[in-house]
Amino acid sequence: MKAKSNSGGIQRWEKKWGLIFIAPWLIGFTLFYLGPMIVSFIFSFLDYNLIQPDATRFVMADNWKRAFVDDPIVLKSIAHILEYTLISLPISFCFSLFIAVLLNNQYMIGKKLFRALFYLPSMVPFVATVLIWQGIMNEQTGWFNLILGQMGIKGIRWLASTKWIYISYTLIGLWGCGNTILIFLAGLQGVPQELYEAAMIDGANSWQRLKAVTIPMMTPVIFYNILISVIGLMQFFLTPMVLNNGSGFPNGMTNFPMVYFYRQAFSYFNMGYGAVIAWVIFFIGMLFTVVLFGTSNRWVFYAGEKK
Repeated sequence: MKAKSNSGGIQRWEKKWGLIFIAPWLIGFTLFYLGPMIVSFIFSFLDYNLIQPDATRFVMADNWKRAFVDDPIVLKSIAHILEYTLISLPISFCFSLFIAVLLNNQYMIGKKLFRALFYLPSMVPFVATVLIWQGIMNEQTGWFNLILGQMGIKGIRWLASTKWIYISYTLIGLWGCGNTILIFLAGLQGVPQELYEAAMIDGANSWQRLKAVTIPMMTPVIFYNILISVIGLMQFFLTPMVLNNGSGFPNGMTNFPMVYFYRQAFSYFNMGYGAVIAWVIFFIGMLFTVVLFGTSNRWVFYAGEKK
């Protein structure tokens, strides 16, 4: 009985200190995440204007009806971000994995230097990065078109063409792929060398080793990067905002959900309707998260996991 009493006292002591250590996170989560989410959900049922807060009135589900039935821009913005995701995600994902594989090659000369060079752009403030790329992609004086002109190829309207705008945004995003490359590199260095040696003994070439060893062992890291990338793309905002002030140029192609949310909430001061759009973005991100976790057991391999 005494041993059980001591065990119970230790558990209570550990629980108390565990709560004390986690309290800062719980307080921060409640104040800066959970609290604003609850308030925004309440706002979604109100006609609330920042300029005229005294005129606030309860409108039931009118804001939700407007978003899903009366306002075609919401669905168009969702379609735009999904189209951009289908273009940007595979390109940035394959590029990051390819660079990480190269930087993990034991025979590569100057690996540390190249790792630093590929990571450094991600530390540059993104607004400055976007402005630099705006100059590089300038239709008249940009480096890209000057190089194409030297090759006898007509210049491209990188940031003004509906055909090239998503490719242009993807290229800008590749500049800041250092974090993704670093995560892939860490995952690659965790793959047991014994598996590569066994594959080489069996006669597997580089491509076969990548397909049969590297990718299966990297699936947890791949899953993580896909999840983070999808959530980040649902919140894609800064690039179109810096380049064209959220106007949707060209032809509304860059009027993504986050841009439309910003315009409704902070340009038109319609916080109630803006809250609905914010919740729509949250639901889309949650849907992708649920789908990814729901299908992960079919393709994600965890070493040591018992099936």
